[in-house]
Amino acid sequence: MEAPPTPPVPLGALLPERELGLRHLAGPAGAEVHGVHASEMADPSPYLLGGELLLTAGAALEDPDAYVARLARAGTAALGFGVTPVHATVPPELVAACDRHGLPLLEVPAGTPFTAVARAVWRLMARARTRELSRITEAQQALAAAAARPDPVPAVLSRLAGVLDGHAVLVSADGVREAAGRPAPAGVLAALTALAARVAGNGPGAGGPAAATATDTHEGLHLSVHALGRPGAAPGAAPLPVLALAAPGRAPGDHTIASVAAVLLTLLTAHRPPGPETAALTRLLLDGDPDGALGAGPWYAVHARGAGDPRALAAALGTVLLDPGEDGMRLLTDRDPAPQPGWRLGVAAPAGPAGLRTAGAQARRALERAEAARVPLARHAPGGIAALLDPAEARAHAEALLAPLNPAHARTLRAWLAHHGSWDRSAAALGVHRNTVRQRIARCATLLALDLDDPDTRMELWFALRHAGVEE
Repeated sequence: MEAPPTPPVPLGALLPERELGLRHLAGPAGAEVHGVHASEMADPSPYLLGGELLLTAGAALEDPDAYVARLARAGTAALGFGVTPVHATVPPELVAACDRHGLPLLEVPAGTPFTAVARAVWRLMARARTRELSRITEAQQALAAAAARPDPVPAVLSRLAGVLDGHAVLVSADGVREAAGRPAPAGVLAALTALAARVAGNGPGAGGPAAATATDTHEGLHLSVHALGRPGAAPGAAPLPVLALAAPGRAPGDHTIASVAAVLLTLLTAHRPPGPETAALTRLLLDGDPDGALGAGPWYAVHARGAGDPRALAAALGTVLLDPGEDGMRLLTDRDPAPQPGWRLGVAAPAGPAGLRTAGAQARRALERAEAARVPLARHAPGGIAALLDPAEARAHAEALLAPLNPAHARTLRAWLAHHGSWDRSAAALGVHRNTVRQRIARCATLLALDLDDPDTRMELWFALRHAGVEE
């Protein structure tokens, strides 16, 4: 099961950070920040994904109203304006434009570097993610404990409704309903019923297979429905039982919590004798221990995309451990997979239970290579990170990244990185004075517009220098 997305940071959480000294000048204060971007472009909107806190000193600010309008259309969360050295104060026209277009505006004082604002956002996001992961873990444990009670189905529904602070209803294949949690208005129940019928595969216009999940909003509530069974049944087949939820909010981890509940309810309501795979999944959910749930293996993680029957693919690979999704399937099998008609497969290196998380990432990347190369199956390529890269693409990227540097700068940068930032050893290797190395490295940082103290930046530059064939 994939990890939930990182929760955003409320804009109001930045204002109490005393070392930043931010002031809210205009626009609403209730925005949510999903990232930070700094730009002095006249129109940075083509480079924004939405949800960013955009930091600028206004070097190219000519038409505040047009500038703010473009940012608002791009979904920018807020604008942080740094005073000095370009503007002594925040321009009044910018304040008015932000109020007019509903874009939150923060003043960044002269003593606050943009980097400090970005680090504060990342720190708050990390804290929020830790809290959300703890909430998910506690919810999973509570749901597993409820599933072990004598009345497991109502206990799981009640626990789930409590965790989400909403309404939970289980609709069986024959239409029997079992509900828990806060009462839902009649209009919400009708919307949930229609959404549930669509997921179950028997709703109006449901001329195709049932889906795994569906979401909607109604009367200010977030609705979601999860199929309890195997989506992909042919039209005309018996409808699937579903779990339907209505909640006042939608936190990043709610989908993960609801998915765990759906798996438990699938096991609890299945009309078939439990097999070894069901027992393994139950142990995994209850104990949280892959080593205890699965045999020693080796196991193969597989990611697949195609137009065939997911159950037929699972049967061909000798497994019932499959996780269908909108963007493809994930499977786990103890057989070495072979190509299958109608599918593209990415296969991880064989692994034991403790290595399944890594194996899942390997399978995902292998599937991406299979689709790029248009081959039916690709396996994880051993040999380190470099082995995963296409040499021609890596060299093209490296040359583009290093284009601002002349040969002397590139050789100096490679030597400096190879000697872990030591001025003296780099100078000795190049046969120049240490001050020359300092000057060239400072020039490299300026030309590349990169922070050479950042380990991620150093790693990317090292790979680029190697793929570009730069020697000391």
